[in-house]
Amino acid sequence: MERKRCWGDENDLSRAYHDNEWGVPAHDDKELFEFIILEGAQAGLSWMTILKRREGYRRAFANFDFRKIAKFEQKDVKRLIKDEGIIRNKLKIESTILNAKVFLKIREEFGSFDKYIWRFVDNKPINNNVKSWKEVPSQTEISDKISKDLKKRGMKFVGSTIIYAFMQAVGMVNDHRVDCFKHKEIVSKY
Repeated sequence: MERKRCWGDENDLSRAYHDNEWGVPAHDDKELFEFIILEGAQAGLSWMTILKRREGYRRAFANFDFRKIAKFEQKDVKRLIKDEGIIRNKLKIESTILNAKVFLKIREEFGSFDKYIWRFVDNKPINNNVKSWKEVPSQTEISDKISKDLKKRGMKFVGSTIIYAFMQAVGMVNDHRVDCFKHKEIVSKY
């Protein structure tokens, strides 16, 4: 029996991402860092463009080891601009390095990025119980608040729309439609 999905039937890559990651609460700092970087990289592009380059990003950016990325220098920026496995946008590449440095400062202040970010939703996913994509916002008061705070701390490519997409990706909000098998699964587990 085929499971009903709210999206992701286009190809194996999107199906696997929908079924195994999108909307599932993530609490590992490395995973949270990966998503904040990938969502920023997506700005102006489709998620599929980024998803197809995800392995390229992992290779190019030290498997999203934020400690290593924070030490990247100008020579690394020059190398990455030539890397066809990622989006070769200098501002996005430089923001990844900057964001790794800010990420480390947040971890130092809060003990983990997980503790910092999940406090914005009282440490539990918001289940939006959407029936249609028309009900899904592109940003919310919470994403506005997070975006403002991250920008104040020095992060780049963390506008409210990017942050809302990040919140969806890491399960801070459950925007799977109610008729999707993942919606029920997430609600029952979290």
